[in-house]
Amino acid sequence: MRDKEVILKLTKELIGFCQRADQIYEDVRSTGKEKDFYNDVKPFADKVQLASLEWADSMKVWMREERFQHLFPQQIDQTVQNLSDVAVQAFFPKTSYKRFKSHVQSVQFILQSALHEINKKVNHG
Repeated sequence: MRDKEVILKLTKELIGFCQRADQIYEDVRSTGKEKDFYNDVKPFADKVQLASLEWADSMKVWMREERFQHLFPQQIDQTVQNLSDVAVQAFFPKTSYKRFKSHVQSVQFILQSALHEINKKVNHG
């Protein structure tokens, strides 16, 4: 059960990172100023990357053990890639608005779907 609780915590953490990246993007877009790579971009992107890789590994192990209704391993990998992109692109005002928002929506959709399925499995055995 402990592993499932860790996955639940990581999923919520990734949702928070995605929301934070979206907010950062809105801020840099409104000011037009890029953030410093070493002080702002890299520390945030590294935290996101570390958490998302741990999440993906854990999720894929769990998915091999149990059937998830609406999630597939490819979606997990794609979400990690999209979230990694979002975590970096958020700091640059010239990032394509449409593409950035599309990635954010995609990441949020998969993470919310994962959260829903995890909650079902944790609460119902």
